[in-house]
Amino acid sequence: MASTALIIGATGGFGSEMALALRNHGWQVRAMHRKPKSAARQLADMPFIDWVKGDAMHAADVKAAAVNADLIVHAVNPPGYRNWAGTLVPMLDNTIAAAKAEGARVLFPGTVYNFGPEAFPLLAETSPQNPKTHKGRLRVEMERRLRAASGEGVPVLILRAGDFFGSRFAGNNWFAQGLVKPGKPVRAVTYPGPHKIGHAWAYLPDMAETAARLLGRADELGTFEVFHFGGHWLEHGIEMADAIRAAARQPDA
Repeated sequence: MASTALIIGATGGFGSEMALALRNHGWQVRAMHRKPKSAARQLADMPFIDWVKGDAMHAADVKAAAVNADLIVHAVNPPGYRNWAGTLVPMLDNTIAAAKAEGARVLFPGTVYNFGPEAFPLLAETSPQNPKTHKGRLRVEMERRLRAASGEGVPVLILRAGDFFGSRFAGNNWFAQGLVKPGKPVRAVTYPGPHKIGHAWAYLPDMAETAARLLGRADELGTFEVFHFGGHWLEHGIEMADAIRAAARQPDA
């Protein structure tokens, strides 16, 4: 019998790519959404998803959606990246509680926000986490809670990566919100960061496939596992904008 995965945040970049990757690896895929009919229309080319109604901020909804799940993919973010402090940790707590009730593993997409300048230039899974930003501190707290949950019997897999790109769905990410206008021909490319500072990127289909393969080796995983996804490191951040212009054949964009 196929294992069942519940995806929270399936209409986002990572969540949608995980749905595809897990399906390709033989999983049954369930997804929770506040408006499941609308979500099903948005992902109409994924008819294999079993949509259920629920809000990630409501513990009872998450627990009900997770019944008989073997895995919970926690891919949800605040809409528009707003109100991180008021939503990120409560939503994760609800996922942890549901996973504990069902004996499910939690898959969490981590970020490099966790790290401060002293951790560079080469980040390891065990590098010190002393972030300088509010978002980074929230991410550290989320991982702390996941580690604590693993000590209470909840298996946890964290896959950290750079900024996302490459999903068929725009989602809340730096690429779609900062560099180009999603769903439209490339007419202009705006790079919002310092041009000569390096930047880490993660191609989402590859990241999702990596996560699915790790899950396929569950018997080899410990209760708490953290891996870094290699992705793409650009010595100068502006190289991403240059690559977009070249791919779009718009050198002056």
